[in-house]
Amino acid sequence: MAGYFELKVGKSGKYSFNLKSGNHQVILTSESYESKAAAKNGIAAVQKNSSSDAKFDRRAAKNGEPYFVLKAGNGEVIGKSEMYSSKNSMEKGIASVVKNGGSKTVKEKE
Repeated sequence: MAGYFELKVGKSGKYSFNLKSGNHQVILTSESYESKAAAKNGIAAVQKNSSSDAKFDRRAAKNGEPYFVLKAGNGEVIGKSEMYSSKNSMEKGIASVVKNGGSKTVKEKE
């Protein structure tokens, strides 16, 4: 099964999305957006930028756990990964975003 985006509105009324792999695991989480249109623009930015390794910023949390963010052409962060137990696991997460990030499937969850 191919990956997809899940667009949702939170209790605050703000919108966000997750990129999920074919096995329904969250592989990238967006920031909160004021409108559905802005969140859809964020999804379009992931679709555009996720195929370029240069757009992935590999980072480490204060406790040393690796994670990554995906940046748009203007340097703004589009999405963030979970914390990983190893750099190897993080690289597999990036590979999954590269593989699934171009998905045109958007499932809206209210």
